[in-house]
Amino acid sequence: MLMKEYRICMPLTVEEYQIGQLYMISKHSCEQSGGGEGVEVVKNEPEIHPQHGHGQLTEKRIYLSSKLPGWAKAFVPRFFYVTEKAWNFYPYTITEYSVSFLPKFSIRIETRFENNKGDNDNVFRDKPTPAENVAFLDILSDPIPDKHYKETEDLSQWQSSKTGRGPLEKGWRDEHRPIMCSYKRICCSFEVYGFQTRTEDFIHRTIKDILLVGHRQAVAWIDEWHGLSLEQVREYERIMQETTNSKVKCNTGPSSAARPVFSRSISVTDELSLQKMGVPTAAVPDPSAPTLHTVHSSHARLNSTPE
Repeated sequence: MLMKEYRICMPLTVEEYQIGQLYMISKHSCEQSGGGEGVEVVKNEPEIHPQHGHGQLTEKRIYLSSKLPGWAKAFVPRFFYVTEKAWNFYPYTITEYSVSFLPKFSIRIETRFENNKGDNDNVFRDKPTPAENVAFLDILSDPIPDKHYKETEDLSQWQSSKTGRGPLEKGWRDEHRPIMCSYKRICCSFEVYGFQTRTEDFIHRTIKDILLVGHRQAVAWIDEWHGLSLEQVREYERIMQETTNSKVKCNTGPSSAARPVFSRSISVTDELSLQKMGVPTAAVPDPSAPTLHTVHSSHARLNSTPE
């Protein structure tokens, strides 16, 4: 299992980002969906956890067959989806990913948001992450894939008319106020001989790109969401989910009811179950077997929730 902690600072407060995060995830998911691939929301409802209190449970299916690296397509069916389950106990969240036909594959992301510049070395209140496993990501200067670059999301040119913030300049993290940090502890595991190292490295590279793009968007889009109430952004989320689901289901041939069921559920009733990543052994489909249909290409990413 490969564990890393990423720290991403933003020129926002934790209170502001509660709205910005919900807005960004909804808009981002809709932008990345279409032609049969993308993000389908199957559950989004309040939940009370005995330890973390009131929160929101969201379950999504992420269709992304055409986005796998070539070496992975040898053993993965041409049409499948990843199940994402997220528990939002803001300012603390947990997100887990699973694929039922790969029972030894798992990703778990813990996130905590604080109003500081990323200098809390024990933010998860158990034990500090080893320094060699901690990486700071700079939303201003760290490179992102060319296909994800948009001039309107370039924070060196960004200016917020509502808040007067921006553009960001070199060294902004030391000088800017307000400032907050998104701390993410990510554990990924793929215990399949011959593929473990490559798969875990690929997952972390992909997650790094997603985190940079998502947090840049949350800041760049601030004039769209700043000032919204929690009720207003939840209504926006509901409307965008309906749009996103319809985009994923269109042009896919068989209806969603005919899709192969590759999801599994992880119930969260206590801290132990939150930490469980294993699932019962499941049969791995023969990759040479016929598939339902060919998935169309799209720009869907590995992860629907940049957070």
